Amino acid sequence: MKSYWTESSCKTNYPSLDKNINVDICIIGGGLTGIATAYMLSENRKFNILILEADRFGMGITANTTAKITSQHGLIYNYLENSFDKSTASAYLKSNEEAIKLIENIIKKENIDCDFIKQDSFVYTCQENNIIKIKDEQETLKNLDFPSEYLTEISLPFKIRAAIKFPNQAQFHPRKYLLSLLSIIEKRNIKIYENTRVVDIKYSQNNYKLYANNYTVNCKYLIMTTHYPIKNFPGMYFLKMYQDSSYAIAIDQKSNYKNFDGMYISCDTPVTSFRNIFINDEKKFIIIGGSGHKTGATNINIESAYKNLENYANKIFPKSKVKYRWMTEDCVTLDKIPYIGDFSKLLPNMFVATGFKKWGMTTSHVAAKIISDKILNIDNPYAKIYDSTRFSPIKNHKEFGNMLKQSVYSLAINKFSKPNINFNEIEKDCGGVVNYKGEKIGVYRDISGETFTIVPYCKHLGCELSWNNLEKIWECPCHGSRYDYKGNIITEPSVFNLERKFIPDKKDDNS
Repeated sequence: MKSYWTESSCKTNYPSLDKNINVDICIIGGGLTGIATAYMLSENRKFNILILEADRFGMGITANTTAKITSQHGLIYNYLENSFDKSTASAYLKSNEEAIKLIENIIKKENIDCDFIKQDSFVYTCQENNIIKIKDEQETLKNLDFPSEYLTEISLPFKIRAAIKFPNQAQFHPRKYLLSLLSIIEKRNIKIYENTRVVDIKYSQNNYKLYANNYTVNCKYLIMTTHYPIKNFPGMYFLKMYQDSSYAIAIDQKSNYKNFDGMYISCDTPVTSFRNIFINDEKKFIIIGGSGHKTGATNINIESAYKNLENYANKIFPKSKVKYRWMTEDCVTLDKIPYIGDFSKLLPNMFVATGFKKWGMTTSHVAAKIISDKILNIDNPYAKIYDSTRFSPIKNHKEFGNMLKQSVYSLAINKFSKPNINFNEIEKDCGGVVNYKGEKIGVYRDISGETFTIVPYCKHLGCELSWNNLEKIWECPCHGSRYDYKGNIITEPSVFNLERKFIPDKKDDNS
């Protein structure tokens, strides 16, 4: 099933790149960050701008969010104050609060119909041992002069232990908003191409040359808003963050439910998220999100992700019916602060925005403002804390060690281990890495019995892939690239499809 956002909005139909082009600014990535950046830069009208999207606009992370416009990113502020300092926590809060106002101002200025509604936001706990975390967060927010409120009751239909309320936050329909911005920038003569995947980037003499669809794009400024950077060096982002997957369902809104207003997320494990969907000012659906895990994880039962959410929904809202299901993944930096700004000190005029840790609605606009200000030579007060060339995340030794351990295992150790299953043991509608005549291959056998085989190593840096039987896709446990069962790339950092493995008879002799 697809998300509510994709099913309730129009699909785009822009052309693919079909010629060589020279422009001032090229933006790679047609999600909310790329489109918002293009919108802000196009207001200046002095640049020749091009946007390239590998798939269809707004069909990636933007189409699979819960679409909360909030500065309440879990329990982040006490962490920022303790890990960095008060000024960092304050700047992070102010930048996201300004992003909320920026989105609202754009919607009003451009008269955009995107179901924008002001809402309060809440982070809560149902566990006694997490009350102290809520209190510590509230104390930090008080020191930051933010008008948050400590509560012991909220309008969700179950008992909580403690919560923090953020006033004057918001929610909207992300694809309706994005498509409206696309229409606006198209009228400003920005060149727009989709189904155009950039496979290489080269730099020479203050100029970038991009290769896509067997054509080239030359530009002075390059902005990479591809969710995960598609260029490895010299930025080295694959050493500084990982990808995390999560799931959501939308259930029908019954009249006998205890109606609630606002947006909610728990600080407990597992994390659970709630918000309403309004249609014509009437509550129609409830989004429940959760079941998060690292992309490519093999130590959990991924197939139960939706089922766990559905069971939880039926416990809270009896006899509810699931109308939509969707999943997403997002990049998480080791210090929890996104990377926004210069891609590398060695590559001038190349910018990046990544590591939003599932809070992309506000962070996309923080990024759009910082990057557009850099190109326009405007001093941005928040650029320093998001500095993408920093390497301070290494101080998170535990997570950095886990990343290295996973990479070593998938790149080296696991490649020499023998799969514990043979080719003919794969059941219908299942997949996995199997042994075929002493060689590892990736196999998926569909419900009719037809078999699809690939070389099970990621085209990014060569990590061994894992099979996600819930989504019927191949995932990289090192850096989060995802491929469909035929080996076609779904999400970056990889930019190439997997190699197909030809097996003449599709039968295993167990040799």
